Amino acid sequence: MNRLTIASIFALFLCLSSCATGTVNIPDNLSPAEIIQRAQEAMDKNRYGVALQYYEALRDRNLTNIDLICEAEYEIAFIYYKENKFAQAKEGFNDLLERYEGPEGENLPAQFKLLAGKVLESISEKETRRRTLFKRNSSD
Repeated sequence: MNRLTIASIFALFLCLSSCATGTVNIPDNLSPAEIIQRAQEAMDKNRYGVALQYYEALRDRNLTNIDLICEAEYEIAFIYYKENKFAQAKEGFNDLLERYEGPEGENLPAQFKLLAGKVLESISEKETRRRTLFKRNSSD
Protein backbone atom coordinates (compact mmCIF):
# COMPACT_ATOMS: atom_id res chain seq x y z
CA MET A 1 0.00 0.00 0.00
CA ASN A 2 1.19 3.45 -0.78
CA ARG A 3 1.12 6.36 1.63
CA LEU A 4 -1.90 7.98 -0.02
CA THR A 5 -3.97 4.82 0.42
CA ILE A 6 -2.95 4.47 4.06
CA ALA A 7 -3.69 8.13 4.71
CA SER A 8 -7.10 7.80 3.03
CA ILE A 9 -8.02 4.77 5.10
CA PHE A 10 -6.90 6.50 8.28
CA ALA A 11 -8.92 9.63 7.42
CA LEU A 12 -12.01 7.51 6.73
CA PHE A 13 -11.57 5.70 10.03
CA LEU A 14 -11.32 9.01 11.92
CA CYS A 15 -14.41 10.35 10.21
CA LEU A 16 -16.46 7.27 10.97
CA SER A 17 -15.35 7.04 14.56
CA SER A 18 -16.08 10.72 15.19
CA CYS A 19 -19.61 10.29 13.83
CA ALA A 20 -20.41 7.54 16.30
CA THR A 21 -22.69 8.44 19.14
CA GLY A 22 -21.15 8.00 22.53
CA THR A 23 -22.69 8.61 25.88
CA VAL A 24 -23.49 12.27 26.37
CA ASN A 25 -22.65 13.82 29.73
CA ILE A 26 -25.80 15.73 30.63
CA PRO A 27 -25.20 17.93 33.68
CA ASP A 28 -27.67 17.41 36.50
CA ASN A 29 -28.25 21.14 36.86
CA LEU A 30 -29.67 21.66 33.35
CA SER A 31 -33.22 22.92 33.34
CA PRO A 32 -35.84 21.13 31.22
CA ALA A 33 -35.71 24.06 28.77
CA GLU A 34 -31.94 23.68 28.41
CA ILE A 35 -32.25 19.94 27.87
CA ILE A 36 -34.88 20.49 25.18
CA GLN A 37 -32.73 23.17 23.53
CA ARG A 38 -29.70 20.87 23.39
CA ALA A 39 -31.83 18.04 22.07
CA GLN A 40 -33.20 20.28 19.32
CA GLU A 41 -29.70 21.45 18.41
CA ALA A 42 -28.65 17.81 18.07
CA MET A 43 -31.72 17.09 15.93
CA ASP A 44 -30.87 20.06 13.68
CA LYS A 45 -27.48 18.43 13.06
CA ASN A 46 -29.04 14.98 12.46
CA ARG A 47 -27.34 13.70 15.62
CA TYR A 48 -30.29 11.54 16.56
CA GLY A 49 -28.44 9.41 19.10
CA VAL A 50 -27.44 12.52 21.03
CA ALA A 51 -30.94 13.98 20.85
CA LEU A 52 -32.37 10.67 22.04
CA GLN A 53 -30.16 10.78 25.14
CA TYR A 54 -31.31 14.31 25.96
CA TYR A 55 -34.99 13.42 25.60
CA GLU A 56 -34.52 10.30 27.70
CA ALA A 57 -32.91 12.47 30.38
CA LEU A 58 -35.81 14.93 30.12
CA ARG A 59 -38.29 12.11 30.68
CA ASP A 60 -36.32 10.41 33.45
CA ARG A 61 -35.60 13.61 35.38
CA ASN A 62 -39.16 14.93 35.32
CA LEU A 63 -41.29 11.99 36.41
CA THR A 64 -43.83 14.25 38.10
CA ASN A 65 -44.34 16.60 35.14
CA ILE A 66 -46.69 14.86 32.70
CA ASP A 67 -46.33 17.64 30.11
CA LEU A 68 -42.57 17.08 29.91
CA ILE A 69 -43.03 13.31 29.89
CA CYS A 70 -45.42 13.58 26.93
CA GLU A 71 -43.03 15.88 25.09
CA ALA A 72 -40.09 13.54 25.71
CA GLU A 73 -42.05 10.45 24.68
CA TYR A 74 -43.27 12.15 21.50
CA GLU A 75 -39.76 13.32 20.57
CA ILE A 76 -38.22 9.91 21.29
CA ALA A 77 -40.74 8.24 19.00
CA PHE A 78 -40.18 10.97 16.40
CA ILE A 79 -36.43 10.29 16.43
CA TYR A 80 -37.14 6.65 15.63
CA TYR A 81 -39.40 7.85 12.80
CA LYS A 82 -36.62 10.07 11.42
CA GLU A 83 -34.27 7.07 11.54
CA ASN A 84 -36.83 4.96 9.61
CA LYS A 85 -37.18 2.66 12.61
CA PHE A 86 -40.91 2.50 12.07
CA ALA A 87 -41.67 -0.38 14.43
CA GLN A 88 -40.07 1.47 17.35
CA ALA A 89 -41.67 4.75 16.32
CA LYS A 90 -45.14 3.18 16.11
CA GLU A 91 -44.70 1.57 19.50
CA GLY A 92 -43.66 4.89 21.04
CA PHE A 93 -46.48 6.86 19.44
CA ASN A 94 -49.07 4.23 20.37
CA ASP A 95 -47.82 4.16 23.97
CA LEU A 96 -48.11 7.93 24.08
CA LEU A 97 -51.62 7.86 22.62
CA GLU A 98 -52.65 5.33 25.28
CA ARG A 99 -51.93 8.00 27.88
CA TYR A 100 -54.61 10.12 26.25
CA GLU A 101 -57.13 7.30 26.66
CA GLY A 102 -56.56 7.19 30.43
CA PRO A 103 -58.35 9.16 33.14
CA GLU A 104 -55.87 12.06 32.90
CA GLY A 105 -56.02 12.18 29.10
CA GLU A 106 -58.01 15.36 28.83
CA ASN A 107 -55.42 17.20 30.92
CA LEU A 108 -52.49 16.23 28.70
CA PRO A 109 -51.02 18.63 26.12
CA ALA A 110 -53.16 18.21 23.02
CA GLN A 111 -50.42 18.92 20.48
CA PHE A 112 -48.60 15.65 21.10
CA LYS A 113 -51.76 13.60 20.56
CA LEU A 114 -52.40 15.41 17.28
CA LEU A 115 -48.80 15.14 16.08
CA ALA A 116 -48.47 11.47 17.05
CA GLY A 117 -51.61 10.67 15.05
CA LYS A 118 -50.26 12.50 12.00
CA VAL A 119 -46.89 10.75 12.13
CA LEU A 120 -48.59 7.36 12.56
CA GLU A 121 -50.58 8.12 9.39
CA SER A 122 -47.36 9.00 7.59
CA ILE A 123 -45.75 5.74 8.71
CA SER A 124 -48.75 3.80 7.46
CA GLU A 125 -48.56 5.53 4.08
CA LYS A 126 -44.82 4.87 3.78
CA GLU A 127 -45.25 1.21 4.68
CA THR A 128 -48.06 0.86 2.12
CA ARG A 129 -45.86 2.43 -0.57
CA ARG A 130 -42.99 0.10 0.31
CA ARG A 131 -45.25 -2.97 0.12
CA THR A 132 -46.64 -1.81 -3.23
CA LEU A 133 -43.15 -1.14 -4.58
CA PHE A 134 -41.92 -4.51 -3.30
CA LYS A 135 -44.84 -6.32 -4.94
CA ARG A 136 -44.15 -4.59 -8.25
CA ASN A 137 -40.44 -5.37 -8.12
CA SER A 138 -40.94 -9.00 -7.10
CA SER A 139 -43.43 -9.62 -9.92
CA ASP A 140 -40.98 -8.41 -12.59
